[in-house]
Amino acid sequence: MTRCSADTTRCPAAHPADPTGCTGRPLVTVLDRDNAGAEGCEHHAARLLATVAGGRVYGLPHDTGGAAVLVFRAAGGLGPWPWSDSGRPAAESIADVART
Repeated sequence: MTRCSADTTRCPAAHPADPTGCTGRPLVTVLDRDNAGAEGCEHHAARLLATVAGGRVYGLPHDTGGAAVLVFRAAGGLGPWPWSDSGRPAAESIADVART
C-alpha cells in the first residue's frame, strides 16, 4: 500500500488521534450536513464518514475505481470514532471531529 505522500503527512480526513496510516492517495471527499468537507484515502474517509452524522461521500475526478461506494460500505461497518475506545456518539460536523 502506498501512503498519501512521500513524507509523514497523512490525508486531510485522518484524525490526529487516529494512529493508522493512509491506504493510498485521497480519492474521495467526505461532506457533513453543512457541506464542509475533507478529502481522504479510502481508509480514513470511511472512518470520518462513520463519525459524522449525516455525512456523504463523493469520488474525486481522478477516482475511476468506485472509491466512494467502497468508502460508504466500509463506513457502514464502523461505529463513530473507530480510533477511540470512548464510544462517543456521532459528531454533528467535520469541525466537531477536528476539535477533539
